[in-house]
Amino acid sequence: MTRNDIDNALNQWKEGLLEIAKLNKEGKAYETMAKAFINDMYAYDNHEVLFKPTLASKKMFRDTLDGAVSYFIGNNPNFPEDNGFALNDWVELEFENTGYILDKNISIVMGNKHLTKSNGEKVVANYTMGFKRNSEGNLQIVLHHSSLPFVPV
Repeated sequence: MTRNDIDNALNQWKEGLLEIAKLNKEGKAYETMAKAFINDMYAYDNHEVLFKPTLASKKMFRDTLDGAVSYFIGNNPNFPEDNGFALNDWVELEFENTGYILDKNISIVMGNKHLTKSNGEKVVANYTMGFKRNSEGNLQIVLHHSSLPFVPV
């Protein structure tokens, strides 16, 4: 795996998230696209996935596809705190990568993701993602940890 491979996968993740937000804003059906996006990007169907979403506090870890889908689009009684992270009015997302660990089997990247809403509001989240190739050779996420930056008390 190369940095370019990882950066391309991050770009796919970005485009998927922004497309879900756009479909939601336009009042169009986003559920099918969102489920396909998560199924394509995350390795739930062929590998264990360690996912700690940014804004999850009660059920912090999402080790199933159902839990990941709920975080992104909400409306799941098993995860009542989920409002649908991808349903926010996101219009821009930039990754500021601070480090890569590149390996043949699993590679990891970390840094900040800068999200912007249509009203100009900006949100920064620290993230770490680990990728592994599936049987078709596509990169899929096997590790995703995201949190808001530390604020001293």
